[in-house]
Amino acid sequence: MTDESKVTKEDQGNCAGETIAGIEISGKISRREFLAGTAIAAAAGLMIVPRHVLGGPGHTPPSDRLNIAGIGVGGMGMHNMRALAGENIVALCDVDWRYTDKSFRGMVDGLGRMQARLDKAQTAKERQELQDEIEQTKLLSSKFNSIKRYTDYRQMLEQQKDIDAVFIATPDHLHAVIASAAMGHGKHVYLQKPLTWSIYEARELSRKAKDNPRLVTQMGNQGHSTDDARLINEYIAAGAIGDVREVHVWTNRPLAYWPQGIPRPQTRPQPDDANWNEGAVMDRLANAMVGNYPKPEGLAWDLFLGPGPVVDYHPVYHPFNWRGWVDWGVGAIGDMGAHLIDSPFWSLDLGFPTSVETVSTPFNDASYPVATMTYYDFPARGSRPPVKLTWYDGALLPPGLQALGAGQMSKDGGVLYVGDKGKLIHETYGANPRLLPQSLHDSVGTPPQTLARIKTSHEMNWVDACKGRAEASSPFSYAARLTEVMLLGVVSLRAGSRIEYDAQNMRITNMPGANAFLRREYRDGWSL
Repeated sequence: MTDESKVTKEDQGNCAGETIAGIEISGKISRREFLAGTAIAAAAGLMIVPRHVLGGPGHTPPSDRLNIAGIGVGGMGMHNMRALAGENIVALCDVDWRYTDKSFRGMVDGLGRMQARLDKAQTAKERQELQDEIEQTKLLSSKFNSIKRYTDYRQMLEQQKDIDAVFIATPDHLHAVIASAAMGHGKHVYLQKPLTWSIYEARELSRKAKDNPRLVTQMGNQGHSTDDARLINEYIAAGAIGDVREVHVWTNRPLAYWPQGIPRPQTRPQPDDANWNEGAVMDRLANAMVGNYPKPEGLAWDLFLGPGPVVDYHPVYHPFNWRGWVDWGVGAIGDMGAHLIDSPFWSLDLGFPTSVETVSTPFNDASYPVATMTYYDFPARGSRPPVKLTWYDGALLPPGLQALGAGQMSKDGGVLYVGDKGKLIHETYGANPRLLPQSLHDSVGTPPQTLARIKTSHEMNWVDACKGRAEASSPFSYAARLTEVMLLGVVSLRAGSRIEYDAQNMRITNMPGANAFLRREYRDGWSL
């Protein structure tokens, strides 16, 4: 388990006697308390001196850095950590340090490939992004091995008192319990998408954020901070395609990313040699996956399981394929809905649906189906008409998509808005929005800019918000509602039927038994 040796309290002292923004700080106030209160201070006119004034371009003075801890840093957390490398990363926590170290070595080893891409970059934006990535990787590599390590996030939060903020990139089922604990310790929180595994958890995190307004929260749907995401909103607000009554959202995942629609690895009765129907094939597959797969040394499997049920370790679950299993993930809609449903949810101010129906390829209740379609009915909002939104995954596509004349579309996914004056289409993360037909795009031109652009990364937007310099792009107050919409698709899948939803009371009205899928019973020793 975790090394319980004494934590070094570097930069934990109080700020008495320091001068910040020209104001001398007197009395005993901790650095973390100061940072936690910057949003309130900013409202009163107190501003932290910009870094370029204190130390020159690109330099962040030590006193201006946020003390950040990371939890779950072997996958997407590694990329979050790289984006935050300019801050003061004081602690890291993971249940599998062998995998994390391997992931880090892979990132450093990829510097040559990044440089090759930089040499071939065609645009100034692409060159700048790659240059930043290279510099951040080098900066992270210079400090990674010296950062304090933990295995149990609870011990880290209890023992290490110099943490101002936490980023969390664990499997989905751990998001809520860890974020709730971090907020309980007074930490700002950046939480990967989807915000939570269940709808109840999303509501609880939103409530906790509302009850602690000094804490800055952000969900890791990075497309929400892009210029293109704001351009989509401006097209819609300007009436470029008229009233929107129909939206189609699609992704190719899980295809080529992780397996779904497979049985648990377990011994089953051997089918007759002549029997090769679907059930018999699944029996054979379950038997074939059974083998001698001892838990890797150093993997804290019980901590990985967290509040979920007890399941024996198997390499088909960890380190990556957990997303396709009901115990730990919420499938493709949880992975990509935060990047794709985000745009129409935001630009059309959709709110909550009144009914949801998911249809799919065969579903065994353990591993999500290979492909699904989810139909959402959103009611009218003021003068805006009702909207029907359809989600497609597993490489399913909206009918007639290729005939729209949209040009070369990314195979990863996209969104199509159908308005009464035309259509708007864009790719994943809100990228490359354009109007259809082309004549409409040309005649409308660029809509009036009404939304401020974010000049930093999604992670650094959160850091700036923690320091009182900006507003978080995707705070829990927004992200929890988006997550709830996404997860209603999973609830309908698990219920096996169309559900009618009373959002005000968080209740399914036509299938009382389906309400059990809005939350989960945690195993002993775990709570929210």
